[in-house]
Amino acid sequence: MSIKVINSGLMTTIQDKGRMGYQASGMQVSGDMDRYSASIANALVGNEDDAPLLECTYLGPELEASEDVLVAVTGGEPKVLVDNKPVHAYESLILHKGQHLKVASMDEGTRAYIAIDGGIDVPLVLGSHSTNLKLGIGGAEGSKLYNGEVLNTGNPTDLAKAIISGKSHIRHTDHEYMAHHHLWQENNYGDSHEIRIVLGPQDDYFTPEAVKSLDGAVYTISNESDRMGYRLEGDILQRATQRDMITDGIVFGSIQVPPNGQPIIMMADHQTTGGYPKIATVISADLPLLAQCSPGSKISFKVISVEEAQDIYIKFRQALKEQIALMDKDSKEEWPDRRPGVINYNLKIDGQLFQVSVEEIK
Repeated sequence: MSIKVINSGLMTTIQDKGRMGYQASGMQVSGDMDRYSASIANALVGNEDDAPLLECTYLGPELEASEDVLVAVTGGEPKVLVDNKPVHAYESLILHKGQHLKVASMDEGTRAYIAIDGGIDVPLVLGSHSTNLKLGIGGAEGSKLYNGEVLNTGNPTDLAKAIISGKSHIRHTDHEYMAHHHLWQENNYGDSHEIRIVLGPQDDYFTPEAVKSLDGAVYTISNESDRMGYRLEGDILQRATQRDMITDGIVFGSIQVPPNGQPIIMMADHQTTGGYPKIATVISADLPLLAQCSPGSKISFKVISVEEAQDIYIKFRQALKEQIALMDKDSKEEWPDRRPGVINYNLKIDGQLFQVSVEEIK
């Protein structure tokens, strides 16, 4: 089975959970920028959590199915079309032979994820399918997708077979539930997103005033940002000492500060080591939100303790498990009706609340 790339979009690559275990040899991890959305997409089509899928930036691809296939689109709020008709993101979609799936734009966020049942069949490179554009390895021969490319897919999942045959209902997510736990709502203040951080490991390289000012500081993500790192523009973080630092390990979320005092947040394609001191680290639970921010977005830092970060991460992982568990609920019990063309109303009659779905018959 295969999927043909009619239009590759602005920047579409194949990613999975990353190239683990080779950082000691200088190999970058790479992988999904927004691992929450990628996990949800794979769950919607019955794939394993680390199955390779497509990561799209801003404008996604247009794909044509060679056979009936189950797909799902997640990440921020993407505008999704099947044969130029709007369909829902965050639910499994049956793409029939010859039909076209298109991610036309992003109403909110920066990156969308397209999961295809069975995953995308590309060779493993050092244990991962992820594309590393700077090194030219992984994914589709180390490159972003191109027009006319044909992607082979893996064996259909049991879930996909059941849904396509009509023996099982489609999977979908509660968008409000997703939004709450994906932090779009609770961590959005005005025109900036709150990003929680833990100080260290080299915060002692900076003046006490600089460290204190970091809590609540607002920065703008600059245009010089990519999957490797987000360069920030804002208040300069002053060094307390100019002593040299031994090159040290880097993780996804490390906040390095070069000599100009403007922080850089390390993202999925970060280098394995670096010589700039790291004043703080973004907590794991906030990395998906950060990945959905784009150049020009404003973020505000909130300093929390390691213990708080651990507690938030446990709750975050539990919320993800609950979200996936909700997908298996009988769709007949779900409301609102999420089919295209259906309008949902809450009606109160004589004090009693009714949930009503109306579909126009043409």
